[in-house]
Amino acid sequence: MTRPPDLDQRHAALVAALERYPGDDPVRTRMLTLTAASPRPCTRSLFTPGHFTASGFVMSPDRAAVLLIEHRRLGRWLQPGGHIDPSDPSPEAAARREIAEETGVADLRLLVPGLFDLDIHPIPPRTDEPAHEHFDLRFAFVARSGDLVPDAEVADARWVPLDGLDPYELDLSTRRAIDRLASFAA
Repeated sequence: MTRPPDLDQRHAALVAALERYPGDDPVRTRMLTLTAASPRPCTRSLFTPGHFTASGFVMSPDRAAVLLIEHRRLGRWLQPGGHIDPSDPSPEAAARREIAEETGVADLRLLVPGLFDLDIHPIPPRTDEPAHEHFDLRFAFVARSGDLVPDAEVADARWVPLDGLDPYELDLSTRRAIDRLASFAA
């Protein structure tokens, strides 16, 4: 059995990644406040105000398309991602794991070092969870293969051309990140 990473080291790595994120972004400030207030800000049961998640914006091997999933529960098109598990040594590792689990895309190359984008978004209440926020740490990758094997957790996964995003009705934060990603297109 793999030993979970040391929580103090993981927390320090999270803080360091946020401190390296460029600019004076209010989202980054809120994220740093959460890391200061909680020694375990990735804990899925931390609902006030919420907890960290990790996701990835993945470009196709030819950099002409982005990988999107149709989230089964939310009924929306998003980038792949999810909760940071205790066994994940870093947020980047969590993003890679989630991408592989949801889409089958596992052979990824980091497009830019460190965090690519940050977002805080509301999560509606469920029967077993109150409403809370996801403090999403976003990474940018290029896939080495275009093969997809969507998981049952997602309704669909597909490569969407960068110039064909309009029918997907993406939220503003997802569209903002993809527009930035497009600057790396072939």
